[in-house]
Formats: sequence, C-alpha cells, structure tokens
Amino acid sequence: MSSNLPSPADETDEADPADATEEKARSGIQSIEVGFRLLDVLTNEPRAMMLRDLAQRAGMSPAKAHRYLVSFQRLGLASQDPVSGRYELGGFALQMGLARLARVDGVKLARIAMSELRDRLDQTVGIAVWGNQGPTVVHWMESSYPAKASLKLGDVMPLLSSATGLLFAAYLPRSKTEALLTRELAATRQSIADIEPVLADVRAHGAARVEGMLLPTIHAFCTPVFDSTGDLALGLIALGHEGAFDTRWGGEIDSALRTCAADLSYQLGYTDRER
Repeated sequence: MSSNLPSPADETDEADPADATEEKARSGIQSIEVGFRLLDVLTNEPRAMMLRDLAQRAGMSPAKAHRYLVSFQRLGLASQDPVSGRYELGGFALQMGLARLARVDGVKLARIAMSELRDRLDQTVGIAVWGNQGPTVVHWMESSYPAKASLKLGDVMPLLSSATGLLFAAYLPRSKTEALLTRELAATRQSIADIEPVLADVRAHGAARVEGMLLPTIHAFCTPVFDSTGDLALGLIALGHEGAFDTRWGGEIDSALRTCAADLSYQLGYTDRER
C-alpha cells in the first residue's frame, strides 16, 4: 500500500522560497564590496595616493587594485594624475556626494536616531537648531519618567544657563550670537571675559553640560552635530533628574550622545581629519 506523504528526503530537498530570497538579499555582490575598500581609502585620505600605498591600505595586491581602478576611472569614481600616477576620487564621486547633501535632512535623520537613543537610555532627549531668536527646540521626546522640565517645541533656550545655549554660544560665529549674548550678559552683570573660559571648556570637551543650572535638580548634556562645511548644524539634548542621570564625561549618556552625533555628522558630510 503506497503513501502519498513526502519522504524525509523529499522534505529535506524541497527549498523554502522565502529562505532563498532572504539568502539572496544577504549575499550581495562580493566584488563590489571588495572594490569599495579602495574608494573608502581614497575618501578618508586627504591627498592623492600611489597605487602601492592605496592597495596596501585597502588590503589587496597592487595588480588586483589596478583592475578595480581601471573600471572606477571609466565610471568617473576615480581619476589618475597623468604625471605623478597618483589616484584620487573622480568627478562622479563628487556628483554623488553633492546629490546626497542636497537631499539629506539633518533634523529628520536626528529624529530617527534620537528616538532609538531615548528608548535605549530611557532619558528625555531633544534636538535644537539655531533660529531667529536663538537656540530653538524643534523636537522633544520624554522618557518613561518625564523630567518635568516645562520645555516644549519652539522654546528658545538661554545662551548662558542651559547646555543647549552654551553649545551654540561656543561653536557658532560670534556675529550670530552677539546680540543675544550681550543681552544676557548685561542681565547677569557679566562680561565677555567672564564667559569665555566657560565656552572654551565646552569646546575642550566637545559638548556642553549643566548640572541644575537652568532648572534645580535637572541635569543636561548637549552635543554638536556638524555639517559638510564644519559648521554647527544642530545640537542633541539629553536631560534628566538628579540621581537618575549620569553626568560623567565619558559616562553612558555622554558616550551615547557622542556616538549618535558623530554618525549624524558623517551623514551630513562632515569629516574630522583629526580623528
């Protein structure tokens, strides 16, 4: 008596179309990924490179690197100086970069990144940009235990008594901040000389931090995101209650903000040659 049930061998040999599709999506094209190493080296090197040095940095033989570079030159992704023989990024690489910069929305990218950061840290986070009246909050997400900071979208932060304000005062050209800075200094009977060491400390740390300055028991960080020209594009804010907020430089919150800011700066076209 025969059975219509498939044998174990039949079950083993029968491929799942969904698994095949997923595997195909994961596999990619290895040769493109290998060749990309050359473009990555050229992107991060401040000057044109000889073939042997470029190949060594990319982890491949000069002969193999040359084959890729011939194709990249045909596509405009790389170019070679006819005199020195050195290689550099080509014209189409520039066009790709410009097209990306023209389409990128820094605040949109930051909103996605900060949403993930809020969920991971469970701290109140926000985004600020420079507006007509000063540092302006354009996005805000509360933690599971709101900081009761009484902040809302559109709020303009003071330059001298908030982490956000100190960041913008430290990194923006004085011509942009002078009017607001002068007004706040007059109200507190301070001078530019009094505040310069504070702003220098912000630049030295690469971020601003306040502990109960604007609101008692509320601590905050604000970390800079830079654009392709090296100018301050926006500030990433994190704040929380005393006792539940790690205010250490290099602590969990500071480190997470820096990593997020560095990634966003990269996506906006910023390159820190000193890093």
